Amino acid sequence: MSHLALLVWFLNVIVDTTGHVALKRAAISEHESEWQRWKNMLSSVPLWVGIVCFVMEFILWLVLLSLLPLSLGVLLSAFNTVAIMLAGRIIFKEMLDPFRIIGITFITVGVALAGGYA
Repeated sequence: MSHLALLVWFLNVIVDTTGHVALKRAAISEHESEWQRWKNMLSSVPLWVGIVCFVMEFILWLVLLSLLPLSLGVLLSAFNTVAIMLAGRIIFKEMLDPFRIIGITFITVGVALAGGYA
C-alpha cells in the first residue's frame, strides 16, 4: 500500500470516527419534549460537525477507492468500527464486554494482516 493510500485511510478513520462521535454528542440531550429535543439538536454545533465530517469521509472514501482495489478498501474500512468503539468507550464511557473486545482484536489483526500484504 502506498504512503498516499495509507494517509488517506488514516484520515478516513479519523474523520469517520469524529463524525460518529459528533452525532452521538448531538443526540444525547435531555429535554421535556421530543419537539424541543429535535429543535435543539438541529441547531447544535456537534450535529453540523458530524454532517461535515461525513461529507469529508465520503470524499476521502472516493479517493481511497481510486488508490486501492475495492476488496482491500472495504476490508480496511472495518477498522473504522474499532476506532468508533474505542472512541465511545473513552469519550462516552460506554462499556465494552468481552465479546466486543475479542471482536476488536480479530478486526485489528485481520486488517493488519490484510493491509500488511497489500
